[in-house]
Amino acid sequence: MVGAYLEGDVKKARQLHYKMLPLVKAMFYETSPIPVKTAMGMLGICEGTIRLPLCEMEESNIRKLEKALRDYGLLK
Repeated sequence: MVGAYLEGDVKKARQLHYKMLPLVKAMFYETSPIPVKTAMGMLGICEGTIRLPLCEMEESNIRKLEKALRDYGLLK
């Protein structure tokens, strides 16, 4: 996105921004780093376990996060 913008392709940068925006918003459904760790767990990058004082994401937010990952093409 930044590369496209710096090369003067504002249209492509804008398209990439709007494609990524739902995923970026999903990373803030709950207190950071909870959504990031949860997403990494879904992707198999790490276990995704959360230690105190943090807690697991609410189930409704997990479903929204999973949808954002699927819509972006990171999950099948």
